Amino acid sequence: MKGRLVPREALSAAQRDAMFALLALHFEGVARERFEADLAEKNWVLLIEDERRLCGFSTLSFYETRYRGEAVAVVYSGDTIEERGAWGTPELPRSWIAAVRSLQRQSPRVPLYWLLLTSGFRTYRFLPVFFREFFPHPERPPDVPARLAFLAEERLGARYLKQRGIVRFAQPQRLRAELAEVPESRRRDPYVAFFLERNPGWREGDELVCLTEIAYSNLTPAGRRMWGPREGDTA
Repeated sequence: MKGRLVPREALSAAQRDAMFALLALHFEGVARERFEADLAEKNWVLLIEDERRLCGFSTLSFYETRYRGEAVAVVYSGDTIEERGAWGTPELPRSWIAAVRSLQRQSPRVPLYWLLLTSGFRTYRFLPVFFREFFPHPERPPDVPARLAFLAEERLGARYLKQRGIVRFAQPQRLRAELAEVPESRRRDPYVAFFLERNPGWREGDELVCLTEIAYSNLTPAGRRMWGPREGDTA
């Protein structure tokens, strides 16, 4: 498998069909109209392929805004899914980080933040694997950081329920029943337990709003291995 980043407008009709089919295989309540509307809000798509057969994808919006008078860059994640055979492989996180690094070169002098919505504990669990600091975090104060609230309200408007820290869409996508089971071994994971507590409506499609800074200094050892050499590094 290999990932490649493509402009959203470069997607073929066949690629869009394959993306929608993969999403509908894993989620209930998937409507083509909402899929297309979500896609239209993004400007990049990461495709995970095995000899051009789609195995997964993530839609991304990369943009700049201003927070308290300072320029910031934002990567906003939309639909993200992998087929089950790809679970546990590093290709999606490796390709995602490589894609973000390439986008970051468009705004190299401003801080970059990842605005993530997730209705599944598996996606939330990526945050502690790759990032040192993020919100919400089980060992940090529960108060919503002002930066997160600003970016979420700017991007999502009234759909963002600040007091609950979630986004609720009018037509939510819900994980299919067999994927919504949480093994007891996973419930004992403090990050999974925290996600389930913080987003009790996840089975109904509520999306937990998360934020982290994408910076080398904020990466865990696993994140730095995925990041690879920095500019100027020799190996």
